[in-house]
Amino acid sequence: MTDLGALRIETERLILRLPRIDDFERYAELFGHEVSRGIGGPHARGDAWRRFLQMPGAWMVQGFGMFSVIEKSSGLWVGQAGPWMPNGWPGTEVGYAFHPDAHGKGYCTEACVAAIDWAFDTLGWTDVIHCISPENVASQNVAKRLGSYNRGPGTLPPPLNAHAIDLWGQTREEWRARRGAFA
Repeated sequence: MTDLGALRIETERLILRLPRIDDFERYAELFGHEVSRGIGGPHARGDAWRRFLQMPGAWMVQGFGMFSVIEKSSGLWVGQAGPWMPNGWPGTEVGYAFHPDAHGKGYCTEACVAAIDWAFDTLGWTDVIHCISPENVASQNVAKRLGSYNRGPGTLPPPLNAHAIDLWGQTREEWRARRGAFA
């Protein structure tokens, strides 16, 4: 079992670590912003708080969840990325959501590469998916940069089943065959 207190992944520009209470202000900004519409938002602050608590809970109960992504140069929380698999989910997801001021910097792809490596190497996953709204072109572009492809429509468990999603993904073997492109 992974020592959650010591878990920290570093990339060239980012630190991936477990969520902390001081991440919430920027998290609330992200989930209160219009850019969160493709991931169920925007949310009022109280709803963002309840959603924020899902990740620490996932880490405690499942031993994994999305990482808080911190920009090394500023120490700012810029988003979240990582393994995510709630009960009834259509597969082993590596999800992502980034603060509007972090868009266009390549942070999402950089964080997801590290998170996918971690999911395959540490969790032993054999497949990753990304549940993406058909209208969320920016998220689809990230999935494409990661080497994932659209596998077709999927269904989330209730009460989220009314949201249309496409399942993007790839196998561990497909990932490892292309992994050199990210080195």
